[in-house]
This record gives sequence, C-alpha cells and structure tokens, in this order.
Amino acid sequence: MNYFAERLKSARLMNGLSLQGLADKINNRITKQSLSKYELGQVVPDSEMIGILSEALGVRPDYFFSDQVLEFGTIEFRKLESYPAKERTRIVEIAKDELGRYLELEQILGIETRFENPVSNISIHSFLDIEKAALKLREHWGLGTGALSNVIELLEDHHVKVLEIESTEEFDGFCTWVNGKNIPLIVLNKAKLNDAPDRKRFTALHELAHLILEVNHLPENQKEKFCHAFATAMLIPEERLRIELGGKRTKLSFHELAAIKQQYGISMQALVYRAKNLGLISDNYFRQFYAMFNQLGYRKNEPVAYEGSEHSNRFSQLLFRALAEDFISMSKAASLKNQKLAEFRKENMVI
Repeated sequence: MNYFAERLKSARLMNGLSLQGLADKINNRITKQSLSKYELGQVVPDSEMIGILSEALGVRPDYFFSDQVLEFGTIEFRKLESYPAKERTRIVEIAKDELGRYLELEQILGIETRFENPVSNISIHSFLDIEKAALKLREHWGLGTGALSNVIELLEDHHVKVLEIESTEEFDGFCTWVNGKNIPLIVLNKAKLNDAPDRKRFTALHELAHLILEVNHLPENQKEKFCHAFATAMLIPEERLRIELGGKRTKLSFHELAAIKQQYGISMQALVYRAKNLGLISDNYFRQFYAMFNQLGYRKNEPVAYEGSEHSNRFSQLLFRALAEDFISMSKAASLKNQKLAEFRKENMVI
C-alpha cells in the first residue's frame, strides 16, 4: 500500500486545500498535475519536495510514512448536515490525524484501549429507559450520584477518545466509532465551546448517548430528545435534583438555579427542562420560564457562568510519561505532538 499517497491527500484535506491550492501554496514549484500523481501513488517525491510539502501542510516529514489506518464509521453530525462538504472533510481528516497520534502513544506505552459499553443491553423506548441507562453507567463507572467534576477527563479515563478541533462553522460536536466498534470517538468544536464549559459537558455527554444507546434508528426529533435527556440525567441524577429543588414546585428562582448550575455544571435551561420532564414543574410554568428567559436575552448567555474546567491533559501526561521512562526519544515526542523538535523543546522547556 502506498501510505505516502494517502497521507499526502489527508494532509491536504486537513488544510482545506485543493490540488491547485496546494500548488499555489508552494509557489507552483510543481503543478497540480504532479501533485495528483503523488496522491494517486504514481510518483513518490524526493526528500527535498517532501520537506517543502511538510512545511506547507504543517506536518512533520515522518507524517507521510505512517502505516496506521483508521476507519471511521457513520458520523453523527449535530446540526452539520448543511455544512460545506469541504469543511466537514477537513474536520474529519484532522480528527483522524490527532487520534492516530494518540493511539500510537497508547500503543507505545502498552495501554489497553478497549471500551466496554455497560448499557448495551438496555432497550430505549422511553425517558424512563434513559434514566435507567444513566444510573447504570454511573454505577458501572463508580460515580455515585454526585456532581461530575470534569466530564472530558472522565470519558477519556473510560476509553472514550475526546478531541477538540477548531472550526468556524456552527457545530457543537460529532461522534463515531473507529475501526468497527472498537474505539468510541467524540469531537468537540473548540472555537464554539471553550468559553462555555457547561455546554461542552452537555455536548460531550449528548454525543456519548449517540454512541452507547440504541437510539440512532429513531426519528431525528425523538433521538435528539433522548440524547438530551441522557446528558442531563448524567449531569444531575433524578434523586439529586429532587433533593436540590425540594420536590414539586410552582415556581423556581434564578438564584437557586444558578447555585445548582455552579455545583453540577449544567445550564439553567437544561435544569428547568429536566425538572419539567421529571414532573417537578408543570408544562405551563416551563413555557412561562422559557418565555421569560427569551425576554431577558438569557437563552444564549445565561446570567451566571459555570466556572469549572473542562479539558483533558491525558495525552500530554502520557507523552511525558513515555519521555521520562525513555519509551520514546525527544524527536519522537515532538513527532507525536506534530511539532518541530526545536519548537517542542522551547514550548515545554525541555533541555
């Protein structure tokens, strides 16, 4: 198999470039026809041209010769159906590259990456089934019923790969299975979610629902409602919300919702939606609440922000473990970070 041809095409797509666009970026030192021959595997460039291409595409020269193959399954794009195909392709290729380096690092360290789905035997027909699935997952992962401190790290600790990729397009996240049903992958839009950690937590758990619950065959509207419900059930279990609200209510205070939001990392809107689904408030009050939120302009920017952190340092932690234990060289560490050696040394203050 000509790995160079496939990797060159992938790197070009990651950069959102056409063949002519890549030719222009390297000042037409070769034509798009010649680039096409590279991608078709008809010609392999010399070392000088490989260096030029790697510089233009923002990858290291050894990137082109990796033999790792990742096959993505059906991708669940939330709100991304109308996106430009070019941008969708770019995001997917970046995800393949980042995931590939992540899996290579785990392989070097001999880390088991097999994911176990503890809710695979639960049939989803109702919101009650969603509650059962969320409670079973919490129990299997030993989470109790308390607040989750860092959802992204929690997922990664249980072999769900979470990547954050920047896109100017309007999407929160997507998910897929990689290499059959072996690796669950969630991709989040860093540009859109970094300033909204409560939304990032919700999105990650929503995408997890698509991966582990048998809902994707359902009509779109029902499927999304079930995934929303799963995310909120994971963030604040029913018994905790009943305790926090003190049972059924006729009205809710913005201040108490803000306090619950800070503790559990769930938006005020999602809290009210969950309270309605659990019968803690009436449908009529739920509609009144949302109308008031609209009037005050709180639908997009709630009056109180969640202050928790939602990032994972797992890849960096593993990388420096491998480096400290001499599993990899400094050059290999830089390669796994897709950085030049000098850049890696400077950024990480490595002597």
